[in-house]
Order: sequence, then structure tokens, then C-alpha cells
Amino acid sequence: MIRAVFFDRDGTLMEDAHYLGDPAGVRIYPGVPEALARLRAAGWGVFVISNQSGIGRGIITLEQYRAVQAEFVRQAGPIDGAYFCPDPPGVPSARRKPEPGMVLEAAAEHAIDLARSWFVGDKALDVECGRRAGTRTIQVLTGYGAAQPCAPDLLCRDAVEAVARILALADKM
Repeated sequence: MIRAVFFDRDGTLMEDAHYLGDPAGVRIYPGVPEALARLRAAGWGVFVISNQSGIGRGIITLEQYRAVQAEFVRQAGPIDGAYFCPDPPGVPSARRKPEPGMVLEAAAEHAIDLARSWFVGDKALDVECGRRAGTRTIQVLTGYGAAQPCAPDLLCRDAVEAVARILALADKM
């Protein structure tokens, strides 16, 4: 079984542009491509777990989401998988964060050891999702992070610092 880091996308790895439907609006945070490459080089799986309620609300189309995601990967570099949930809030869903459905799907499909893995995000619901899935959690202060205090295992300035902390702790896990 592999170790993995699950990342929220918007507000964690790239600027949150609020229902982004145009790939030209993708703005990866500085240092993210290099940080993700370091994780992968160290043998970690890298996954994106993202609520995309704009699809379910009719604000963006599935094709727009896919175009934005493709541009994200082009800028951020290769990842091992991306999972998204189009369900809007208020609709019962086992996949919409904070529910752990997307993480559990990835774990089953990629033989991931959740107890040795991390979830990194800017929102309290990201931390809760990771907790429910059985991972360790990191909240970053980018995106909504500074406005949504919660109780992660670690608090980091951004995803680059989160990756550095994960790699520093890797031998202790």
C-alpha cells in the first residue's frame, strides 16, 4: 500500500476563483509545481479532492470543469488522480466534502494506506473530510484558511510548507 497526500484544489493549490469555468483564470500558487514534484519523487501519491457544486448548480458545465482541471494539471504538473463532486450543498451525498467518499474511492482504486496519508486543505470541511477518512490533516492559510479556524493536526502557511512538513515527518510515520 502507498502513502498519499490528498489536496483540495481551489484555495489550496491554486487561487479560488469562485466557480471557475475559464481555464485562463487558473493561477497556481508559487512553488506548488515543485512541491508536488518533490512529493511524487519521494514515492507519495498525489491526489486532488474537490467539491465542484458549480456543476450541480448549473453555473459551470462539466466540460468547463474538465478544461479548468486540464489547465491546472498543465501548470501544476502530473498528479496521480483527481476526484470531484458536482453535488450542491443540501443534497445528500457520500462524496461531497466533508464526507470522505472521494478519498475512500481513491484509496480503494490506488491501494492507499490512509493511516499513513495526509489531507491538505484551506477549509474546515477539508480537515473534517481527512479526519473522517482516517488521514492526518493540514490546514493551510491560503484561500479561506485564515477565516476558517479548525483543529487540524498541523497548520501551515501554504501548500509548499505543508509538503515540506509532510516530507520531514515521513520517516516518523
